Amino acid sequence: MNRILGLDFGLRRVGVAVSDPDRRIASPVEVYERRADRADSGYFRAMVEEYRVDRIVIGLPLLGHGDEGPSARLARAWGAWLSSQTGVPVWFVDERYTTVEAEELLRSGGLKASRRRSLRDMVAAQLLLQAYLDAGCPEADPPASPLDDPGQASEEGDVS
Repeated sequence: MNRILGLDFGLRRVGVAVSDPDRRIASPVEVYERRADRADSGYFRAMVEEYRVDRIVIGLPLLGHGDEGPSARLARAWGAWLSSQTGVPVWFVDERYTTVEAEELLRSGGLKASRRRSLRDMVAAQLLLQAYLDAGCPEADPPASPLDDPGQASEEGDVS
């Protein structure tokens, strides 16, 4: 079985995690500092090839009450772009509170604020991917499609 790549989307950074081939355990990989589209495309294509990924799961930053706001629209647009660049289907999962949970885990580990900041997105990616794996990698709904006009979205919330 191939692996699943889990991504905590951000405008500047993307937390990266990957599943084991049996799709039971999510492991953190790194925090990728975004560059230009061409560099980003090459990086994620290499990740897909290196880990033999057949699915990408991207955290969808929903609002507290569950609706999609501008950050979710940006994540969807980026996911559609990423799928077009890698040829791998993208699925979206609710990532509410993963960044907070990641911060608390890192704080409880005794890490200083600067070190927590550098690891937070990667741990958030691990948490959202692990939740997806624990749910049995649901495929009831087809992969989400991009919205018609993601250009109207603006930055909000914790889109790092």
